[in-house]
Parts: sequence; C-alpha cells; structure tokens
Amino acid sequence: MTNNNSFNDKASELIERFSQTRPMHANSLLLSIYGDTISPRSENIWLGSLIKLVAPVGISQRLVRTSVFRLSEKGILQSMQSGRRSYYSLTNRAYRQFVSSSKRIYASKPAQWDQQWRLVFTSLNDITMEQREIIRKELYWLGFNRITVGVYGHPVADMEDVKKLVQDLGMEDNIVMLQASACDTEHVPLANTLISQCFDLSDSSQQYSLLIDDFQPLLDSCGDVATLEPKLCFLIKTLLMHRYRHILLKEPDLPDELLPSDAVSRRARKVTGQLYKILQPAADLYFSEICEQDGSVYPPPPASYFERFKDV
Repeated sequence: MTNNNSFNDKASELIERFSQTRPMHANSLLLSIYGDTISPRSENIWLGSLIKLVAPVGISQRLVRTSVFRLSEKGILQSMQSGRRSYYSLTNRAYRQFVSSSKRIYASKPAQWDQQWRLVFTSLNDITMEQREIIRKELYWLGFNRITVGVYGHPVADMEDVKKLVQDLGMEDNIVMLQASACDTEHVPLANTLISQCFDLSDSSQQYSLLIDDFQPLLDSCGDVATLEPKLCFLIKTLLMHRYRHILLKEPDLPDELLPSDAVSRRARKVTGQLYKILQPAADLYFSEICEQDGSVYPPPPASYFERFKDV
C-alpha cells in the first residue's frame, strides 16, 4: 500500500522547490488559477482570496496586487468594488481565450483529424505591426503555427473560434480563413510531411520530460485519496496545470497522425490527467474553504468541469 505521508512529503518538497528555485511569474500563475479553478465557478474572486491562495508558493501580497494591476492594464482582468473589497474577473476577451484553450488543455487525447489543413491568411500591408503581433499571439493560443509571413496553419482547429477572434478584433477585412487538402490522394503523405516540418516540437518535448520527472513521483505516491491533504492537493494541482498549460499553449496543436511515434507529449498528458483527477476533489474542497464570493460561498462548478481528462 502506498504511504500518503510519502505524497505529502514529496508535495511539500516540490512546492518548496518551486517557490525557491523555479522562476515564478506571478501574472502567469494567477491566470492559471483563473482558468483552471475560478472561471468554471464564478466571474470574479476577492483579491484577499487570491492572496491567500498563492502565498504558500512564495508570492507576496504586494506582488499579487502588482500583478492584478498589470493584468488589468493589459485588458486581461477587470475590477469591481463591493464596499471596501476589490474583486477581479477575466475580461470578455480573456474569457474567450480561456474557453478556446480549455478544449486543448483538458482533452483526453489529441483531436481526430479529417486530413484537412486550416489556413489563416493575414493582410501584410493594411495592418500595423502591433495588430500583426496581436493576431500572432491570438492564433498561437488556438494552436496555430506560422508557416510563412502572414500565413498560419493548423490541422484540427475549430474555425468557429477563429471567426469569433476575427470579429472581436474587428479585422474581418484583413483576415481570411481557408481549408485545404492535397489535390491528389497519393500526395497526401508528402503534403502532410512538408507542412508538419514547419512545426518544431523539440523544446516542448524537453519541457514535457521535465514535467514528468517532477510529477510522476507524486502520482506514484498518492495512495488513499481520502487522506490527501487538501491544501497540498490544491497547490500541486495549480503548479501542475501551470506547467502543463505553459508548455501546451506554446507548442503547435497536432493530431496523433502527425506526431512522432515516441512523442513524449502523450505520456505527459497521461501523467497530468491522471494526477489531476486524483487531486481534484480535495483541491476543490480547499478552494471552497479558503475563498468566498462577496460574503457567500462559491457555487459548484458545472458538470463539464468534472469531465476534464475524462478518458486519460
């Protein structure tokens, strides 16, 4: 039988190591908490609750206040006052990004492929460099990769998400969306090979290997889930998803057919999904105990929240 003291010890050690040695960008960690835990339950959270949630990983009250201010300046968070308390929620644009990216993050496996390539062409002469950079970042959030200047490709993207993006940016006259396939079936393998060469997986593969090294021992030591410490479960789940999200959303989104047979991303998804499902109940309990919503408890998340990593 697995000793849960082993899990608690390993979890405490990993949290301490993260807070002491791993560069922790407070802005990014807070957004991971919003996407993973807050947004499925509510539009906003009290600033004091955010401070309590991240204090154990070495993020000070002052740094949290600075981070939410900067995220508000960037149009990612918005504030609301209730008496003397400040509440923060995702803006509509940021919420749309999180909903779109969640389809990738919590999927049990890569999406099935219909052998069609989704292509996005952007204007080169009629948009500013700032607009071009916004488009690039937004498409990368959706898993697109740049094939050449002004052209982005994706094998399985939901083009409805791209349409919403284009409408939100007000760039209907500057962006066109196409679907394409090889003209001759015998050229399909070559076409897929040539296009997939535009997608570099080397860095994400290395990062996935490091994630596995850090979190596989915790998965192996979980034991009786009823005795896991809720606080540690929340912190480990947060750090796990912060790492996994950071890697996943920076790599191209490829179906199994275009992944190498030994792709480490498959194992990383399995480790992440299995550990996530084990930690989720106790982590949710801790969140509910620590956080309050304008004097009342948070409502439970929707059923879809419990479908995350369903078949991992």
